[in-house]
Amino acid sequence: MQIGEVAARTELSLRTIRHYEEAGLVVPSARSQGGFRLYTEADVDRLMVIRRMKPLGFTLDRMRDLLAVTDRLDGHAGTGPPEGDERGELLESLRGFEEAARQRTADLRTQLARAEEFAAALRERIERIEPVESDRTGRTGEESEGGPHPERTAPV
Repeated sequence: MQIGEVAARTELSLRTIRHYEEAGLVVPSARSQGGFRLYTEADVDRLMVIRRMKPLGFTLDRMRDLLAVTDRLDGHAGTGPPEGDERGELLESLRGFEEAARQRTADLRTQLARAEEFAAALRERIERIEPVESDRTGRTGEESEGGPHPERTAPV
């Protein structure tokens, strides 16, 4: 498939996909006679791994390291799947990536909880202030002698 279809499937921009190519993270499997990049399902899968790592704060170097580990474990290095000590070392490295992803996910959950608390506090403040304004004027806060106030009816 061409880069446009890959971009649609991965929800990555063309520019991002090209950037990952320049960084050596994913290389198109082929080129058309016209020079267009051509990608396989394996290339799309690789881009999805990269896309999932990005919000977890993995650097390009760490992404490259993980991809090298998974390539080697999957036997894509041209020598078949690793055995013995090498396999154990690669699995240990993969466990380290998994732990880093788990920790970063926990950190993001904490940040999300704090953001939700902040949004709720703002909502509570707005709800406390809105009734006070209508009590002072004797109006609902939506109307006045001249009709509705656009600034009061606009979405918050």
